[in-house]
Amino acid sequence: MSTKEKVLQKLKTSTSYVSGEQLAQELSLSRTSIWKAIKELEKAGYQIEHHSTGYRYQASDVLDAAELTDGIHQKVAVRVLDSSVSTMKDAQIAVINGEAPPVLVVADMQEAPRGRFNRPFFAMEKSGIYMSLLLKPETQLHELPQYTVLMAVAVAEAIDALVGVETQIKWVNDIYLNGKKIVGILSEAMMDVESNSLKHVIIGMGINFSVPQEKFPAELQEKATSLFAHSEPTITRNQLIIEIWNRFFALLEQKESDYLTVYRKKSFVLGKRVTFERQNQQYAGKAIDISDTGELIVDLGNETIALSSGEISLSSIQ
Repeated sequence: MSTKEKVLQKLKTSTSYVSGEQLAQELSLSRTSIWKAIKELEKAGYQIEHHSTGYRYQASDVLDAAELTDGIHQKVAVRVLDSSVSTMKDAQIAVINGEAPPVLVVADMQEAPRGRFNRPFFAMEKSGIYMSLLLKPETQLHELPQYTVLMAVAVAEAIDALVGVETQIKWVNDIYLNGKKIVGILSEAMMDVESNSLKHVIIGMGINFSVPQEKFPAELQEKATSLFAHSEPTITRNQLIIEIWNRFFALLEQKESDYLTVYRKKSFVLGKRVTFERQNQQYAGKAIDISDTGELIVDLGNETIALSSGEISLSSIQ
């Protein structure tokens, strides 16, 4: 552990001001080393209050692996990166390297973010949450869509609880706030070719946390927003990440969960007219339900069909 990390740990565990002299004595360091560590922490973005009696840590929006590890109730190997081409790829590499799941990769910036059907999405340094979780599931391939549904519920409820807003879920993997997208979620399966069995699941997401509304590209201004697009954040990204995964793991452990009831209640789609393309043919109908396996049930008038998230993307919702 570096001097900077030792000082940060001491400050975080103290509820009052800690003098430089006290820090130096407890860590067996010089006062100069303490002063340099404080400056390094502040340069990294940590908020530290200075007082005549010493230093005191203030909640800081800096992604912190130690804080995430301590806060998430489930034992998870947490890796925080300054930047990543794709946290989904980082999770795939963790499998190749033989790392034991669950592994959580969190990045301050994602250079090539993508969603379903390889669609790109907007990312901004230190203003979003870009993360992927590697899991070793005890389930079958046909149950994979339920991970996305469960994840959407965990994210939506975490945001609602911490920010005090009312989010909605657009089938199957987007979280909306005030009619605009703030989160995209993606689930992928990794198969064992020899046994044709499901070996790993990777759940990734991009969350627009504090992107100012004017920073979004012109073509996204009316479609996307962030949790704190017009004001200073009232929570840190660490706090939201911890809340999301604690809710996710709690839902995952429940044998009989009501997450589907919550998912349907928060649906941005149910009761609305939707259009989509299937096998090169255009369809339009009313979204009337979401099945227990995450399929969207649409009434076309002359028939009712079930849409799979893996093959269908809604063209419009009215």
